[in-house]
Amino acid sequence: MSRSYRKTPICGMTTAASDKVFKKAEHKRARRAVNARDLTLDDAPAGKEFGNPWGAPKDGKQWIDPERFPEIMRK
Repeated sequence: MSRSYRKTPICGMTTAASDKVFKKAEHKRARRAVNARDLTLDDAPAGKEFGNPWGAPKDGKQWIDPERFPEIMRK
């Protein structure tokens, strides 16, 4: 794996390494809300109520120029 490179020149927008912590917290919040609600009387909360992607540490992805930034192309 020492010579592996990205095939597609896309990387995250910010310096955050991943969204893992954010996603775990939001999924936990959603599970707690479903468990707290009596589903025999009410419907489950909508999935869009949790995990706002604009509140995440990474704001999506961006294309990069692989010739200008060869170090980013390394895995």
